[in-house]
Amino acid sequence: MHSYDVRIWNVRRRNSKSAPYQLRWFVSGEEFQEPFSTKTLADARRSQLVSAARSGEAFDTETGLPVSELRRRNRTTWYTHAREYSAMKWSDAAAKHRASIAESLTVATLALCPEGKGRPDSEVLRHALYQYAFNAGRHDTEPPTEDAAALAWIGKHSPTIADLDSAQRMRTLLDALARKKEGGQAAPNTIRRRRAVLSNCLRYAVEKERLPGNPLLKVHWTVPKAVEELDERSVATPAQARALLAGVREQGPRGEHLEAFFGCMYYAAMRPEEVSMLSEDACTLPESGWGRLDLTGARPQVGSAWTDDGKPYEERGLKHRARRTVRSVPIPPPLVALLRQHTAREGVSADGRMFRAARGGPVRSQEYGAVWKEARRRALTPAQVASPLASIPYDLRHACVSFWLRSGVSLAETARRAGQSIAVLQRFYAKVLDGEEERMNDLIDQGFAEHDEDSEGTD
Repeated sequence: MHSYDVRIWNVRRRNSKSAPYQLRWFVSGEEFQEPFSTKTLADARRSQLVSAARSGEAFDTETGLPVSELRRRNRTTWYTHAREYSAMKWSDAAAKHRASIAESLTVATLALCPEGKGRPDSEVLRHALYQYAFNAGRHDTEPPTEDAAALAWIGKHSPTIADLDSAQRMRTLLDALARKKEGGQAAPNTIRRRRAVLSNCLRYAVEKERLPGNPLLKVHWTVPKAVEELDERSVATPAQARALLAGVREQGPRGEHLEAFFGCMYYAAMRPEEVSMLSEDACTLPESGWGRLDLTGARPQVGSAWTDDGKPYEERGLKHRARRTVRSVPIPPPLVALLRQHTAREGVSADGRMFRAARGGPVRSQEYGAVWKEARRRALTPAQVASPLASIPYDLRHACVSFWLRSGVSLAETARRAGQSIAVLQRFYAKVLDGEEERMNDLIDQGFAEHDEDSEGTD
């Protein structure tokens, strides 16, 4: 804790041959003292403390030192602090966020370490930092020899946290976060994510009293704007979507067990990690008419190094929702039929999941990505294959939401079914909504015209 209640006494003499002069002062009622061999040294030290107190500086109640002096004495390096930060965030962070923190801190640390003779190869440094230094799950694991040597070099050459309290240093660091490994500019969302991690890490340094404030606030640095609108060229029409699903099915057993997987994305606007988590007891599949899916979680694919149980995926709640939130999505007859056919042909996994990889286990992006690439080749023209049209499976979700909006489903209901906020929906699907505005205007014009006709008939 800090206190401004400081009283500094005059230097006094005591019976001691090695240090006969003593300086005493009180911080919030607690006594502190320092011995000196000469009165000159004692008076000089007293002047330092008096100057700090007169300038309105707070004193630390545990050490009795002015905060600025305590900070100077604290020679914690950036590398040590960043490791502490990654460990602090580990327990409450999702696996993907853990990996994101490690990646951002790795880029920052590489930028802060000096270039020149003796610096290990950048790829070795990158691997050692990402896989061991900032992976708190491996902090007790001995890295391979080459990685251990790289980390030892970083520990020796990393700047102190106090050295980062510089606007120029921050600008250089931010510029590094905005670049790809190859040197080009990183995507705007990547830059935003990295900057957020850096800012939080520096705020943690303020919390630990290693910095007087967040030095990022000294720099006027604009994060590049991300493209937040849907690229309409990527949206498949209903006919194109059906052709793509047929292109999946036509790939034999390899594709047949994924047709309904992609169908969930197109007809129910599900994310791939939500489809992977879908269980049989969450499906209401009548013989005819509409059905329902009660979505309770997601199973995003991540590296085994970032999960608590060492599995390559993590089971978690719905995105941006509380752990036990349930999202009920009505599903149309075509998807009901697909899911009924799927369970009749494929069955379900031992844990009741609707979808599993061809060789067992969760469906991985490498598997369904390869199937999707082949489906595009089969279902689309060469020009369409070269275009952004449904270039990735996630575009099926975009096509579904776009279709709902164009069909007249309200913003609130579309957002609820898709598991998004209305604000995000309005921002991302702005062009789709612009088209709807014109259609709504036409309906209003039609209403005015009918009213005018009724008025003329009355006259």
